Amino acid sequence: MTTTTLRPPVRPADRRPSRGHKAAQLWKASPLTWVGLVLGVILSLFPFYWMIVIASRTNDAANSWPPPFLPGGKLGENIERVLANGDANVLKGLMNSFLVSGTITVATVFFGSLAGFAFAKLKFKGKNALLLVILASMMVPIQLGVLPLYILMAKLEWLNTMPSVTVPFLIGGFGIFMMRQYAEQAVPNELIEAARVDGCSTWRIYWHVVAPALRPAAAVLGLLTFMEQWNQFFWPFVVLADPSNPTVQISLRSLNTAYFADNSQIFAGTLIATLPLFVMFILFGRQIIGGIMEGAVKS
Repeated sequence: MTTTTLRPPVRPADRRPSRGHKAAQLWKASPLTWVGLVLGVILSLFPFYWMIVIASRTNDAANSWPPPFLPGGKLGENIERVLANGDANVLKGLMNSFLVSGTITVATVFFGSLAGFAFAKLKFKGKNALLLVILASMMVPIQLGVLPLYILMAKLEWLNTMPSVTVPFLIGGFGIFMMRQYAEQAVPNELIEAARVDGCSTWRIYWHVVAPALRPAAAVLGLLTFMEQWNQFFWPFVVLADPSNPTVQISLRSLNTAYFADNSQIFAGTLIATLPLFVMFILFGRQIIGGIMEGAVKS
């Protein structure tokens, strides 16, 4: 004769939530979270909206109190005045900034990914010491090297030319370190060893194996580099004394040299100088988001 033991029924109060339920509760946004996100978006977008409002108004309306909060109808006229300003040379500044920022961005991504791959996956003598030197160079601000760099540009007769604002920044320690850290995780050693077995050279491994894997990080580095160089003001202001050959930031400064500031013209010029950054973000945004999602799936 077999005896069966009956377990007491589990009461609803004794049931504990599963781990999946806890995770769902953790990632569920509360109303306070939504309020914080909305406020963050408003605070982030308001300066751009205010720039458009002032750029589309007359200078009297821009200086009035209370200030206007709706765009006006003078945006096209103010942009025409900016482009026709011979002292600012905004069109020449835009072309020069495109040339300088684009060249530096391409060089930084290429040399940074190449050096990052070498530091991450190749073995050679002095690798750690050389990496420490590169990291130490990131700690030195550009202001400390202005005088010797200016003397070098004068010796090369590059003052008031685009090479003076381009060549010194073709490669930087940040790009090398960033690509090195990403290559450590994104490129498996087994993949490189398999390419070696197939007879690939180091250059072919970089071009066909490493470079596609580093594309998300390269997009982020390219966007950051382009934005940094596009907004660069200090060094171009030092070496580009000729007002006929400015970068875009020098052109914007020329709009604000008058005794009575024309705010509508200044904000219209700022709007023109900001649009290329939006275009770059749109072009590289998919790569950045794709890299984030790819890293989340891998982790």
